Amino acid sequence: MTGLLYQTDAYLKEFDANITVVDPELRAVVLDQSAFYPGGGGQPCDFGTLLVDGIEFPVIKVKKQGDDSFHFIGGDGKLPSVGSISHGSIEWQRRYNLMRTHTALHILCGTVFRDYGALVTGGDMEPLGGRMDFEFERMQAGLVHDIETAVNTEIANARDLRVKILPREEAFQIPDLIRTKINLLPEGIANVRTVEIVGLDLQADGGTHVNNTSEVGRVRVVDYKSKGAINKRIYIAIE
Repeated sequence: MTGLLYQTDAYLKEFDANITVVDPELRAVVLDQSAFYPGGGGQPCDFGTLLVDGIEFPVIKVKKQGDDSFHFIGGDGKLPSVGSISHGSIEWQRRYNLMRTHTALHILCGTVFRDYGALVTGGDMEPLGGRMDFEFERMQAGLVHDIETAVNTEIANARDLRVKILPREEAFQIPDLIRTKINLLPEGIANVRTVEIVGLDLQADGGTHVNNTSEVGRVRVVDYKSKGAINKRIYIAIE
């Protein structure tokens, strides 16, 4: 089982860990703990490096499989050995931009739910850009402008973010914890991680975020499209 350090400290850039599994076919290693985000919920995985016995190995992909996070190693050189101690480093600027983007999408989700009661039907992101789909029958330029203004107002309000890991039964007593049209949390998960934008939004979420909305920067709605009778897509960019 890989201990997920990013769940409680998204600002952790470097860490030490033991290599517990080496898979030559996948060219991947499993660590006993990791600050690398393995991807999920629309947020891409982290990139970076592992330093083992003086050799630097590029981490080109991270993927969670069961309770383990597989760190895929680039190149074709010899892999490190099981039991080796590694020093991991996150590609920080990319990670931080994803944190800003992810928080921006939660602000978007929170303001749309508060002001219009619309649920999320899908979403995706890349560093400093993303999109989110909502249950809207109609979407026009005036509405989009109002949403953009509301999002930037909440960014300027400098709201703190709080992360908690709660027992599943306790978490699901929180009203509107799931803001997506479909509940994406597997039944077998005993604990639920929640991310709260204080005074605006509280959701189940596994990704990484900034500590305060003021870190996001300005959000622009760069496009919007109809993706169905009651499915409208909003594209944002972070400046």
